[in-house]
Amino acid sequence: MSYNAVMRSRLLTAAVTLCLVSLVTAGCARTRYVENDLKLVDVKTGWYDAGIVGGQNKIVPSITLKLQNVSDESISRVQVWAVFRRADEDKTWGEHFVRAIGSDGLDPGKTGTALVLRSTLGYTGSQPRAQMLQNHEFVDAKVKIFGKHGSRTWIKMGEFDVDRKLLSE
Repeated sequence: MSYNAVMRSRLLTAAVTLCLVSLVTAGCARTRYVENDLKLVDVKTGWYDAGIVGGQNKIVPSITLKLQNVSDESISRVQVWAVFRRADEDKTWGEHFVRAIGSDGLDPGKTGTALVLRSTLGYTGSQPRAQMLQNHEFVDAKVKIFGKHGSRTWIKMGEFDVDRKLLSE
């Protein structure tokens, strides 16, 4: 066997071994339980001014929150899903999905950046936005926050009433 053939064989063996080690390591990554490892902090809810739609003022329910890592290990690949409902209904009124923590992770004891989650659905009206909140037909909203790590199923992390106030941002 020539020198080049031996080197090619060794490189191929090394490449295959590296790929297998990478796959095994990725497959063995520990599944995290977001309901235990993360805490929702700095939660603010209200109604966001979504501008003018069809010539009318529009407001939508909104929640801003941060995730705090309360575990003793860094956590990454976390997704958050907000499901908005009218207070008197079980039907979903709107939702918003984000990647909350990327592959860089969130170190133990640290708090992530603010996540702003808004429904695409809300109320429209010709009156000023502040008056819309006082309308006798106005129905308050609730938001449930779900989270998951990797391929786990969604788990409820919290539920909040949407405050009847206008948000400036």
